[in-house]
Amino acid sequence: MENIVDQDQQWLVSCLNATLGINQEVRSFAEASLNQASLQPGFGGALSKVAANKEVPLGLRQLAAVLLKQFVKKHWQEGDDSFEHPIASSEEKETIRRHLLMSLDDPHTKMCTAISMAVGTIASYDWPEDWPDLLPLLLKMINDHTNMNAVNGALRCLNLISGDMDDTMMPTLIPMLFPCLHSIVSSPQIFDKPLRSKALSIVHSCVSILGAMSGVYKTEVNAIMEPMIKTWMDQFSIILEPPVQPEDPDDWCLRMDVLKCLNQFVQRYSSLTETEFIAILGPLWKTFVSTLRVYELSSIEGTVDAYQERYDSDGVEESLDSFVIQLFECLLSIIGSRKLVKVIGKNVEELVYYTVAFLQMTDQQIHTWSVDSNQYVADEDEMNYSCRVSGALLLEEVVSSCGRQGIDAIIGAATKRFSESQQQKAAGLSAWWRMREATVFALASLSEHLLAEEIPPHSKSSVGELIARIITEDIGISGIHEFPFLYARVFSSIAKFSSVINHEVSEQFLYAAIEAIGMDVPPPVKVGACRALSQLLPEAKKGLAEPHIMKLFLSLRDLLNQASNETLHLVLETLQVAVKAGHESSTSIELILSPVILNMWVMHVSDPFISIDAVEVLEAIKNAPGCIRPLVSRVVPAIGPILNNKQPDGLVAGSLDLVTMLLKNAPSDVVKALFDICFDSIIRIVLQRDDHSELQNATECLAAFVCGGKQEVLSWGDDSGFTMRSLLDAASRLLDPAMESSGSLFVGSYILQLILHLPSEMAQHMQDLTAALVRRMQSSQIAGLKSSLLLVFARLVHMSVPTVENFINLLITIPAEDYDNSLVYVMSEWTSQQGEIQGAYQIKVTTTALALLLATRHTELGKINVRGHLIKSNEQITTRSKAKLTPERWTQMPLPAKILALLADAMGEIQEQVLVVDDEDSDWEEVQGEGDLETDRDLLSSTGSTCFNRPTYDQLNAMAKVFNNENEEDGYEDDLLCGCDPLNEINLANYLVDFLMKFSQSDRPLFDHLCQFLTAAQRNAISMV
Repeated sequence: MENIVDQDQQWLVSCLNATLGINQEVRSFAEASLNQASLQPGFGGALSKVAANKEVPLGLRQLAAVLLKQFVKKHWQEGDDSFEHPIASSEEKETIRRHLLMSLDDPHTKMCTAISMAVGTIASYDWPEDWPDLLPLLLKMINDHTNMNAVNGALRCLNLISGDMDDTMMPTLIPMLFPCLHSIVSSPQIFDKPLRSKALSIVHSCVSILGAMSGVYKTEVNAIMEPMIKTWMDQFSIILEPPVQPEDPDDWCLRMDVLKCLNQFVQRYSSLTETEFIAILGPLWKTFVSTLRVYELSSIEGTVDAYQERYDSDGVEESLDSFVIQLFECLLSIIGSRKLVKVIGKNVEELVYYTVAFLQMTDQQIHTWSVDSNQYVADEDEMNYSCRVSGALLLEEVVSSCGRQGIDAIIGAATKRFSESQQQKAAGLSAWWRMREATVFALASLSEHLLAEEIPPHSKSSVGELIARIITEDIGISGIHEFPFLYARVFSSIAKFSSVINHEVSEQFLYAAIEAIGMDVPPPVKVGACRALSQLLPEAKKGLAEPHIMKLFLSLRDLLNQASNETLHLVLETLQVAVKAGHESSTSIELILSPVILNMWVMHVSDPFISIDAVEVLEAIKNAPGCIRPLVSRVVPAIGPILNNKQPDGLVAGSLDLVTMLLKNAPSDVVKALFDICFDSIIRIVLQRDDHSELQNATECLAAFVCGGKQEVLSWGDDSGFTMRSLLDAASRLLDPAMESSGSLFVGSYILQLILHLPSEMAQHMQDLTAALVRRMQSSQIAGLKSSLLLVFARLVHMSVPTVENFINLLITIPAEDYDNSLVYVMSEWTSQQGEIQGAYQIKVTTTALALLLATRHTELGKINVRGHLIKSNEQITTRSKAKLTPERWTQMPLPAKILALLADAMGEIQEQVLVVDDEDSDWEEVQGEGDLETDRDLLSSTGSTCFNRPTYDQLNAMAKVFNNENEEDGYEDDLLCGCDPLNEINLANYLVDFLMKFSQSDRPLFDHLCQFLTAAQRNAISMV
């Protein structure tokens, strides 16, 4: 009776059919009718009946199932983000659930997938509370081996809903579910490989959730898993034991799911699986070794099908590459386990030996990169995930986890592979270069690890000797056309080992790279040569490249005209390095290169990456002796008209960026020349334009004028008062709370330049400026803008010394929306944002300003409460849905205590950087254990009795050096501030130590009272002082 098409179904089928027609009017009318019907009671039920009715054509049933899924998302759960009225009734929901479950055994794969997805969507809302019989029904279908279609449908549903299971379901579910899944996986005579793969996919999901639980419920999880692990490991061994065969994607997929499960076992339950792992090691190794031969035939040689971009009905990739990557990930987890890596033992070199072979370039890569140099550069730069990249990560883990043994294994395996390539070359085999390129790729990928400071000198020497042997054999250019990728690899890798190879070898390659740039060679070779020059030129002896530098300039200039977008970046980067290395030829640099680079900049001004590269080359030319004035003379005549008239998108903003670069560290006469041409136009842009990029760049440009011209800037115009008024008008507009935050993004840096270089002129506007800063900060929608304005407030605190109390009193007099006054607002924002402030200069200024505020002991500070510590949830595991329903909650604490806490945080971070403390992030959230609470109590009781031992001078210097290196940020805005503000010379570690010592000694009762609000880590950071 269910398959009878009633009147309602007939109307719905007709509408669905009409939506697929070619007549636009009919199709639009049908779609509108369906939309209208979706708001009527029973529409979802009718869709479920059509989807379940096998008398209806398959395409229409599938469309009904898709629409049903959309219906569920819109009308099932009130309060959901996608919910739209009306809500489906309980009766309709029951009808839909019943018809969908009846259809799970549909023989058509696409239909089964659509039904399963609809069930999965409903389960995300109803299961288990409102659909308790779902799981028993699915388990019943799985156990009915007489209906393979039902097993398939049930497995698809379980696969979809397993990811939504939580810690409350797993303990009761797994003992029932895993035996059912094991019976499927272990019965190849009954179930095909895709079905067994689906079963393993569900196992993987469940084990992953259990693994997350093990952080809190370790004993309970081990009790669940321990009886099952051996059974599963035995089954994994059976699947992995036979050799991998070519052109069998179903088998690759099955093994891939085994590896995913094994990976979870290794990561989550290594203590349980150590003994079982020894038994599976043999089958796993057979899979690994036999896979290499299949990979060589399929991907490297391209003689059999590798099934690239093949996906199953659930969208899971089934290619050989995805299988190999999963194999590497599993091995990486094993090597990364302190217990299991011991089992590998003496086989590490053999593992490396086979892994290097996997790193050979594939036939597809050779074809793609030969015809598309853009793709070659992109893949090399971005290290797009592939077997090569995954294999290189495995080798990195070998070095990290196995130490000296790992390094010896790398050197030994690379030596063997190099020897094999020599033998292949001698035998006349055309593919000899592939293994050599893979060997160099492997060594280059590991260069940082192999040459790290802690590596013994003799190991570094061995690496240097090996790489020198490999690359010097190919130093000539006779085979450069025949084996371009080998030469490209050698060129791009040479500089990484310059510290351990002979200087003569490096010089030979430097000259060879210069030669290659000017030759008619394949693009990959020129790419490699550019990479070599970018790294070798800065390290070369002064004058070494001088005889060839003009030839290099001309070659790179010609290469610019041939380069495509991806390679253009590389050529410009190489030009920048070459200009810096060729300062002795500075008189010719500007004349030869500037016209070409400026033309390139104009052509690509709307491309932020290329235009920035071009400006950086121009900056290198500007910094060459004797080049700044010719360059400015070339640029200035064109810049004025650009800034005064409407231009194509990006040209005005780009021109402002160019002017800002020219102003940086420029002599006063150059700054004035640019001022005469550009200043008025830039002021008009700030006052009249709304384009965010133009406003941002114009703001930076004004800051550069003030920084470069200082007090003199006021005398350059006809009316010094007019110049000052123009600067203030610009500040007023940028601080206007009505302006979008993005347009005001760099106003903080601009204001800082005004108050640093024009202090007397700005002093008379201090109250208005402070009020404007508060209004702009309150309206800001961008955290970066707020941080920059907080930096201004911090600098104003410093400028108010020795009467910081007066600045506090000023803030109290200025109102702030929704706050008692501006002091309350500014300090609330400041204390919550301080941890997000970046940059050594910014952190120094804001941190020391907080100390100055605390030192005042102003009574108003103690009346303010601000956000304190995050209150941890009682939930043991925080899922996304729980986090969404439960927003973060914070304690409140007195402002002076919060300031002391922030100073302690800063001190602690500096101490950690010096001590190189490893901070291991957890993959799941855990509540603090009782042991941690005891530690807190011990630290709390010891704080009051701590004896303050002042750190030594050397320790403080070490802290300062590490702090500056860790927080150093590139960027012109930072350069402007760091170069002109004496506060940047502060040794933050020394400052904090002095302050904490004096503050604690001057008012010990207050200090002890404030320490009660600190965390154990914060108290410990202070106690170490």
